[in-house]
Amino acid sequence: ALMNRGGNMMHGFALLLALAGALAAGLPARVAAATATEVLGTCLADETSGRDRKMLARWVFVAMSTHPTLKDVASVSAAARDAADREMATLVTRLLSEDCPAQTARAMREDGASALEGAFGSLGELAMVELMSHPAVAASIATYTKYLDDEKLKAVMQEPAQP
Repeated sequence: ALMNRGGNMMHGFALLLALAGALAAGLPARVAAATATEVLGTCLADETSGRDRKMLARWVFVAMSTHPTLKDVASVSAAARDAADREMATLVTRLLSEDCPAQTARAMREDGASALEGAFGSLGELAMVELMSHPAVAASIATYTKYLDDEKLKAVMQEPAQP
């Protein structure tokens, strides 16, 4: 059941875990009343287009490229960094002051500065999910599985024999 077309059981297993995690993460918000930060996060998500979220994901990538661990695999020019920062500033200004001003004011009043981190964190997750769902990205993510040691993994993942 865990095997995929290429015969690698881990790819299917990883996708199953990711789906289960995503579903479980969404449960508490549905059960409890939404906090002001969650309401702001919903507004941000509702008021952004796919293009906005792609720009946000691009900005996150540009920011992450400055981490020393990624320097050898990601190089971003100063001009591209400046352009990403300008686009992000325009998006944040629009979202907070034009699209979601009441939700922003309530979240800041009730939850303080952490409200922005939480709300934009949720929007960032949505943007990443959209990028990760692109066929080229999904294929690239699965590429590592060709190097897995299936025999070792089968040994620890096999279901115990039924008595």
